[in-house]
Formats: sequence, C-alpha cells, structure tokens
Amino acid sequence: MARASAEDKTEKATPKKREDERKKGNVFQSADVVSALSIFVVFLALRLEFPYLYSYLYNFMHSYLSRAGIVATLDSLSSLDVIREFWFAILLTCAPVLIASLLAAVLATGIQTKFKISGEQIKFKFSNISLFQGFKRLFSLRSIVELIKSIIKTIAIGYIMYLQIKKVFESCASMMSNDIDQSCLQIVNDIMDMVIQMTLVFLAIAAADYFYQWWDYEKNIRMTKQELKEEYKELEGNPETKGRIRQEQRKISGRRMMQQVPEADVVVRNPTHIAVALRYHPEEDRAPVVLAKGQDYLAKKIIEIAQQHHIPMKEDKPLAHALYAAVEVNEQIPEEFYQAMAEVMAWVYHLKQEGEKR
Repeated sequence: MARASAEDKTEKATPKKREDERKKGNVFQSADVVSALSIFVVFLALRLEFPYLYSYLYNFMHSYLSRAGIVATLDSLSSLDVIREFWFAILLTCAPVLIASLLAAVLATGIQTKFKISGEQIKFKFSNISLFQGFKRLFSLRSIVELIKSIIKTIAIGYIMYLQIKKVFESCASMMSNDIDQSCLQIVNDIMDMVIQMTLVFLAIAAADYFYQWWDYEKNIRMTKQELKEEYKELEGNPETKGRIRQEQRKISGRRMMQQVPEADVVVRNPTHIAVALRYHPEEDRAPVVLAKGQDYLAKKIIEIAQQHHIPMKEDKPLAHALYAAVEVNEQIPEEFYQAMAEVMAWVYHLKQEGEKR
C-alpha cells in the first residue's frame, strides 16, 4: 500500500504544500553544506588571523619565559594575574575562529531553510522511539547514501593525510639542516596544504549532497492527483458548494427582479420565451431602465405579474432578444435602442390616453 501511494505521487508540490511542509519543519537542507562552509570559514579565518596570532603568541610566550629568570617566587595574586592573562590569550586567539564558524553554520542553515523556525521537529513523537520506524530508517535509501558519503569522506581524508605525512617524512632530512623558524614554517605550510585539500573534498561532497537532498526532498513532497483536487477545493471552495451558492444567489436575484416588475411601465416580450420589463420616468431616468428580464420560466413569471398589475406588454421579437442580450438588470438601455424604445413608449402613452378617455 505504501509503495502504491508513493508511486501515485506524480505531481509537483504546490506553493501551499511547500509552505505547509515548512511550517512542520520539513525543509530542504544539506548538513554537508553547513559542515563544508564551516570548515572553509574556519580555515579562512585561521589563514587571515595567523600572522597576528603568531606575533601575539610569540610576544606572549617570550614575555612569560623572560620572567622565569627574574621572578623568584609566585604568590597568589601573581598566579591569578597569570591565569587571567592566559584565559584572555586563549579567548583572543580562539574567539574569532569560533564566532566565524558559528556565523557560517547559522548562515548556511538559514539560507537553505529561508530562516523558517518551527518547533514541530523537536516535539515528542512515538515514531521517534519506535523500533519498526528505527529499522525502517536504518535500511532506507537515505541511510545508504549517508553510509556511502561517510565511506568516501573517510577514504578521501585518509588518503590526503597519507600523502601529507609522506611528504613531511620526505622533507625531514632537509628540515634538520634548516633553523627552527624555517622548519616550523614548512610544517605550517604542509598543514595548510592538507587543510585546503580536505576542504576541497568536503566542498565537492557537499555539492553532490546538496543536489541529492534537493532531489529527495522534491520526491517526498510530491502530491497525488487526489491531493491536488482536495487542495483546490480547500482554496477555491468545493465546486458543488459553489454551485449551490450560485443557485441560491440566482434565486434571490430572481425574487428581487420579480418584486420590481410591478414598477415597470412596459414589458417587451417574444411572445412567451423572453420578457424584459422596463421603466421610464423622464424626471429621474435619462433613458428607460431594465427592471427585470428572463427566459422561459422567468419570462412566464414576468408576464404573469405584468398581467396581474395591468402593465402593457408589447410583442417585439427582435427588440426583446436584443434587450435581453445587451442590457443588465437595473441598467439604462444604450443609445442604439433609443429609437425602438421611443416607439414602444409612444405606444404605451397612447394606450394610457385611450384608457383615460374611457
């Protein structure tokens, strides 16, 4: 069943799905990118700080070693001063590297996660202590990839260290003829070379891991067609519900139209399939206004109400069709209908005058 559901996930994750996953703490990130960047920043900080670090430690050690031949006894106050200065020296030499490493780790993690903070991942879950889930994670594809990465790292770092140690042993004979400063400088350069090579290996592994983590994350958050439908319903509303709402809105609109029919001066119809009720009050309206319109059932209702209220009805098939298609309810008719409606309204006034004479 799990395999079938995984195979059904063929659709790309939507923006809403991605945002929901981020809220759960399920974000795309590569731990190797964080490690590689931290190592690179530490190495860079050491490389930049080394001249100042060397000068400071040299002066520090020279100062204390020179005191050894002068100070005969060491009291408690002097001991505290020495300890305080040693701690200050350690802080001064280590703090920049540690701060740079911390900032690099935070920045690398933040860029990948877009600085989204979620407490979901640290909540207690029974699945985290489940033996079945533990074995499942142990033999998953992710675990195999992590094992392969660890093996590659171990082999690469071991090989680099082997080459560098071999190089140091080969240069030991030449170091014996050099002074201490030159020998130390050569050892430092060899160490730096080794660090550079190890950093390059970590960066290469981090780049490969980044693309793997991206592929694995995209695969895991894929959606089924059913999930897409449900999300669409959630965002846009259930089509059936929306249909019922539109139906109710049409009913309400129809009732309002019917309530306006008694106010009409004339109904233009064809003869029963289409009916348009219009009002024209010269002191209020610039042109006749459509109060109601309808086809078939609605047309019959408009005609019935018009008959009950003795509203004149004019049978004019072309005009009825044109008004129904071009004019909305409670809107004035456009100029193109002025001539035709003038004739209709003249007919209405003629009927009224005849009725008054009777």
